[in-house]
Amino acid sequence: MSKIYKTTLKNGLTIITEEMPDIQSATLGIWVNIGSRNENSAKNGISHFIEHLLFKGTKRRTALDIAQEIESVGGVLNAFTGRENSCFYAKVLSKDIPLASDLLSDIFLNSTFDEKEMEKERMVVLQEIKMVEDTPDDLIHDIFATAFWKRHPLGRPVLGNLQTVKSINRSDVVSYYKQLYTPHTVIITAAGNIQHKKLLKLLKPFEKMSRHQAMEKTTTPVSYHGVVLEQRNLEQVHLCLGTPSPRQAHPDRYKIYLLNTLLGGGMSSRLFQEIREKRGLAYSVYSYLNLCLDAGSLVIYAGTAPDTFGKVVELILKELNTFTKKEVGKKELISAKEQLKGSMLLGLETSESRMTKLARDEIYFNRIVDVKEITEGVDKVTAQDIRNLAKDIFNPGKITLAALGNVKDKDIPKTIRREVGGGR
Repeated sequence: MSKIYKTTLKNGLTIITEEMPDIQSATLGIWVNIGSRNENSAKNGISHFIEHLLFKGTKRRTALDIAQEIESVGGVLNAFTGRENSCFYAKVLSKDIPLASDLLSDIFLNSTFDEKEMEKERMVVLQEIKMVEDTPDDLIHDIFATAFWKRHPLGRPVLGNLQTVKSINRSDVVSYYKQLYTPHTVIITAAGNIQHKKLLKLLKPFEKMSRHQAMEKTTTPVSYHGVVLEQRNLEQVHLCLGTPSPRQAHPDRYKIYLLNTLLGGGMSSRLFQEIREKRGLAYSVYSYLNLCLDAGSLVIYAGTAPDTFGKVVELILKELNTFTKKEVGKKELISAKEQLKGSMLLGLETSESRMTKLARDEIYFNRIVDVKEITEGVDKVTAQDIRNLAKDIFNPGKITLAALGNVKDKDIPKTIRREVGGGR
């Protein structure tokens, strides 16, 4: 049986572990409560840029040394940046935890931000941005976020844009890193075949991190609603249609989890069945949640032919309206609950997923949320709860629609309030 331990260092940095003695692996992650929403518009993308640069060499290791050391034991060393946090993690066999701890400590605390390496990696990030620009089913989500969170940092792309990434210099990187990547923003989590006390000794370098003044809180986002159409000569129209939802730690979170599952959370969901299976109007159609500290959104994605774009939007709106008019049937609700609980439990079978859960619980709830509490929360949701939530968030006046492709304004249903037509 696993055990969870938490230690807060004198400088304020938090270390949380989950000891899972029955598995062979362990995953160690350094989480920073810094993401694209902490950036100003001129330096949009700097958090993601720093994520790349931390792998480009330290005082003790070259970029090649870093790659060779982790691969020599069959391990994985990786990172990702989001709108609210960044994570640098290593997954290894339990016997290689000392190596993983040393590697992560070194890249996080001792990166040199070498000028030559920075220029090479800048080119890599610029290519990554261009890749997204060439991938419309990825790009549409950024277009939607920009429209939905207009004039707020949450609406900016995590990668930044070509102009901002080109403008970031070494001084910007070093200053931003020193100011924000400090103990009060860092959480280290680990899960797997590890021992908490031994890991604390391996992580002693983090005790030397000095305290800094707490960063300013970012402003609470306000969603905007209407239609944004971006013309592009594509075979399909890619669309995102979304609405505000409860934030990550809101008491209604279990209701929105279930509503999302019922709406577009799998092959048995209403949208998949109605739009793909019954009518063949889309290959890909689904819904997802983007839940943040102080706000959230429920977003529906679909890719369809230009001449069926209007029909698909109408079908989506019809399904949303159905949720507001009629309670979900008992059988369908039970099935959605079992799907949600099952996917969560199956997803927690790896050391990597357990490490992630520890961090997200601390970031969003300031405590470890027991799995039993989650399953009980899901089970308590009623059909009336879902209908009441749907009536609140599926109001036509709250809906945002973004579309990319050969789109026509005349195909937009009149129930969606118009705002602006024409890109970002």
